Amino acid sequence: MRFFLSIFFFLFISVTSYAAVPEPWQINFQPAATEVMEKVEWLHEFLMIVMSGIVVVVMFLIAFVCIRFNAKANPVPNKFSHNVLIEVIWTIIPVILLIIIAIPSFRILYYVEHPPKADLTIKVVGYQWYWHYVYPDNGNFEFDSYMKPTKDLLPGEHRLLEVDNRVVLPAGKVVRILTTGADVIHSFAVPSFGIKIDAVPGKSNETWIKVDKPGVYYGQCSELCGVNHGFMPIAVEVVSEEQFAAWVDMAKMKFK
Repeated sequence: MRFFLSIFFFLFISVTSYAAVPEPWQINFQPAATEVMEKVEWLHEFLMIVMSGIVVVVMFLIAFVCIRFNAKANPVPNKFSHNVLIEVIWTIIPVILLIIIAIPSFRILYYVEHPPKADLTIKVVGYQWYWHYVYPDNGNFEFDSYMKPTKDLLPGEHRLLEVDNRVVLPAGKVVRILTTGADVIHSFAVPSFGIKIDAVPGKSNETWIKVDKPGVYYGQCSELCGVNHGFMPIAVEVVSEEQFAAWVDMAKMKFK
């Protein structure tokens, strides 16, 4: 039964489910799919408010100086070069701003670097120029994931982002991701997840995700790794636990 369910899943769910992809003329983030990315978005918006306030204050000060101290308004210039109060103010205020920025930044960093107990582990290996995935908790099967040529794309699939074998993960589960490189440094990055972690030969890096909303999420290698660097996309399909179990059964036969 699971085998037929998995076939149905592969034929139909990829066309009908939600997909997180870049949009034409997009300037903001893709919709957040993890709590990590939600926190990153919040920090970004908070920093935009802080930076906008700084720009407004600096522009006001520049305009005030230009109007108040130009040659016409102030023909006899003041002859002072030192003001303790002003120097203390322009030292203390930046320090306070940096502390205000640092506190939420450190909180998010701590949250990212201290993952909860993982329900599933996958290993990601970067090659020139494709990704290799291993599922050690599900029979240790493994497979390669290459970008689909434009001529092979199906309706609804995205050029330069679609792959022949997607990563499939269960929704609502904590997934530990281990990355390494087989030849040169790659970078495993999925914007909607808020992750971007290097895959370095001879070293294992770790991150984690927990995606609650089923759908297809796309990313790309974000490290210049050679001539085909721009042609090794990442496609992650998040499904229900039942669909994931059916996919695992099929994958064990397909990739044995």
